[in-house]
Amino acid sequence: MKTKKIPFPDRTGGEDGVEFVRNIYIVLTDTGTVLSKIIRRYTGSRLNHVSIAFDEQLEEMYSFGRIQRHNPFSGGFVRERPGEGLLEDAECAVFRFRVTEEELHRIQARIREIERERDRYSYNFLGLIGIMLNREIPRKRAYFCSQFIVETLLAAGVRVTDTPAWRAQARDFSESKQLEPLYEGPLAGWAAPQPVRLADHPRSLRRRLLRVPFRRAAG
Repeated sequence: MKTKKIPFPDRTGGEDGVEFVRNIYIVLTDTGTVLSKIIRRYTGSRLNHVSIAFDEQLEEMYSFGRIQRHNPFSGGFVRERPGEGLLEDAECAVFRFRVTEEELHRIQARIREIERERDRYSYNFLGLIGIMLNREIPRKRAYFCSQFIVETLLAAGVRVTDTPAWRAQARDFSESKQLEPLYEGPLAGWAAPQPVRLADHPRSLRRRLLRVPFRRAAG
């Protein structure tokens, strides 16, 4: 029996009968770490770290990454802030999508749960090897950044990509039609009190992000 593919809700502008009332932000960055450079060689993309944020100034932003700036093996759940740590001078791309109030509460509840038990979670280095081998390596309470974002959204019933969480990369967010491109450039430029936006031509912005090598938008 053939199965019919269910289309994504249009989270960039809403859908008839569904009221999307809150914005969530997906932020791609270049952290400049040795690991990010290794990933870049594999993916061909400069922006390989992915975070999720609940406010426009990105003051409440979460991911899985390096816990101690100078210790590459100290990975786990992190709350990030623009201008601090590995994001001090980062380049970025910012995307937006809309969720319902209920979906927002589910996403936040899942993140709060991980935050409370953060000592039980670790960075999924083996999972990155699995991507290169095109093979899932199951691990409990271990994520790499893009895997964490996709699984957290799926747990709340939100799907922004067809790529399985274990194989998700930053590029999948750049390609997602459910995410609205807002900005490309220095992270400090977006997180300023009045964010700078380069969203006049979101399609061209998306094309630039998918180019190799990455090139920052003029402006």
